[in-house]
Amino acid sequence: MKIDLTDTTASKVNKALVQGRREIGTPAVGMVLTMVIVTDEENAYDSVKAAEEASREHPSRTLVVIKRQARSPRDRQGNRLDAEVRVGADAGTGETVILRMYGEVSAHADSVVLPLLLPDAPVVVWWPVDAPEIPVKDPLGALAQRRITDTYAVEDPLAALAARAASYAPGDTDLAWTRLTPWRSMLAAALDQAREEVVSAAVESEAENPSAELLARWLGVRLGVPVERVTTPGPVVTAVRLGTANGEIRIDRPEGPLAQLTLPGQPQRTLALKVRSTSELIAEELRRLDADEMYAVALGGDGTKERVHHA
Repeated sequence: MKIDLTDTTASKVNKALVQGRREIGTPAVGMVLTMVIVTDEENAYDSVKAAEEASREHPSRTLVVIKRQARSPRDRQGNRLDAEVRVGADAGTGETVILRMYGEVSAHADSVVLPLLLPDAPVVVWWPVDAPEIPVKDPLGALAQRRITDTYAVEDPLAALAARAASYAPGDTDLAWTRLTPWRSMLAAALDQAREEVVSAAVESEAENPSAELLARWLGVRLGVPVERVTTPGPVVTAVRLGTANGEIRIDRPEGPLAQLTLPGQPQRTLALKVRSTSELIAEELRRLDADEMYAVALGGDGTKERVHHA
């Protein structure tokens, strides 16, 4: 069910949510958090779709904040809030409210969002593309227990990663880090099996990949060795090599959903290591809302050597 509201208020949006639930016979109980998505019109569709798919695992109220530029005399002269309320089958397993803000309203998005938050439930804010310089000090970010950014989606990922490191606060995370969970799990399992001391390391990936940068920093801190960054055609992270006295521990994933694991003195094995969708990444982040200490460690790490470029 969809309800469109033009030139409205947060109070009227709340009433529309109640009306929608009554008409379809669905109570508000069962939703576990409020997800606030701050995006532009271009990226709104994909972001909402990912959030609604993630809501199958984490039923939530999703508030989508879109700050619109004025395109007509009416927009320039006044403040306006337009809203689209979705409940039932049109909103996954929760509720979705798309908030389009004009004029001064867009400068005070937190005042609009605050009355729409689920009471006594965690708040997560996600910036799919452009995030504020200091997420925890952003008016919307200050409302949240979890603040999700994505350095892979911006024009200069490594500069954005440096900004995230400089402004880190407990509760911050980045989807570039979330993408590494399968890699980190497999590398930890490989080291447990090999039981070898690592004396060198290398991470291979496409150029300027923030996930590869974070992985190299994490390995440098955890293993205490310098980590070489090797540029390949991609896509994303394509291999990790850990040197030992008895040979190389290596995970190769040049393309596709499968990777090859090589351990010294053991036959090569095939592992599942697909590139996960945005909805899967968001669902993982919503499973834990406490501080991600390993992300903080990776952000602050500096275990990389010079970058080697291969054709």
